[in-house]
Amino acid sequence: MRPNSTTWVAVIAVALAGCVSVPTGPRVAVMPAQGKPFEVFAAEEQLCRRYAGESIGITADEAAGRNLAGAAATGALIGAAAGALAGGSKGAGTGAAVGLVTGSAVGSGQSAYASGDAQRRYDIAYMQCMYAKGNQVPGYPAPSYVPPPPPGAVPPPPPPARP
Repeated sequence: MRPNSTTWVAVIAVALAGCVSVPTGPRVAVMPAQGKPFEVFAAEEQLCRRYAGESIGITADEAAGRNLAGAAATGALIGAAAGALAGGSKGAGTGAAVGLVTGSAVGSGQSAYASGDAQRRYDIAYMQCMYAKGNQVPGYPAPSYVPPPPPGAVPPPPPPARP
C-alpha cells in the first residue's frame, strides 16, 4: 500500500515539530568574584542553575513542546472542519493535513516565543542567584568578595550604641 499525501504531510509536520529546541542552561556569562576559588564558583554555579530551573517551574523545552502540540492539534481540527465544509468527506482529510501543517507552523512560532520567555525568566533567576553569591554579572558592578572566616574564629564585637 502506497502512503497518500495526507500521510506524507503529517510525517513532515511531525519531523519539523521535532526541530523546536531551546538552550537548557543560562545564556549569560557570569565570572567568579576577584579572589574566589574556582571550586567555590563551580558549586555556586550548579546551585544557581538548579534554583533558576525550579524558579520558572517548567523547563523551556517542556513549555515549547506543550505549545507546539496544542497548536498542531487545534490546526488539524480547524483544518478538518474547514475541509469538510468546503469539499465534503474527501475535503476533510485534505483540510486536516493542511490544518496540521499550518498548526505546526503556528505552534512552532508560539513555542519559540514561550521558549524565549522561559529562557529570559531562567536567565534572570540565574543572574540574581549568582550576584547574591558575590559573582560578577554582566551589567552590574562587581560585588566585593569577603572570604568566610576561618573555623573557630571569634567574630568582631558589635559597634557601640549611639546615645
